[in-house]
Amino acid sequence: MNETADLVQITLLRALNHLDRFESRGEGAFLAYLRAILLNVIRQEIRRTHRRGVHESLHDTLASPYVSLVERSIGMEQLERYQRALETLPEEKQHAVLLRIEFGYSYAQIAEALDKPSADAARMTVVRALEELVHIIDVDGNGPALR
Repeated sequence: MNETADLVQITLLRALNHLDRFESRGEGAFLAYLRAILLNVIRQEIRRTHRRGVHESLHDTLASPYVSLVERSIGMEQLERYQRALETLPEEKQHAVLLRIEFGYSYAQIAEALDKPSADAARMTVVRALEELVHIIDVDGNGPALR
């Protein structure tokens, strides 16, 4: 598989080549745009690797120091369920979850980014989005998840 730097470079090139299609809908929108492109690049790389096979194998105990907090917390299977569920949320709720969970924004920062009247309003948006996300994941996985 490609090195992480290669995947990031491919992502940035694709983003720049299609920048005219990007519509900014507030703070965090560009990060979400890049994240979506990166996920597509990773999926393509996985499909390519499955078709051609892996040429080198890494030791099973080798762990990446760059594993995300979300991935460490819930594991790969749950991460895939999380990603599928996140994509079904309305855009504002997606941004609220991404800004809080993945980017670590405070509720005040989220309020500013999503044009909410207060940090409490942003907190309620995040809470409702997470509740909806958990429900979708529960339905997707036919059981409790992310609790």
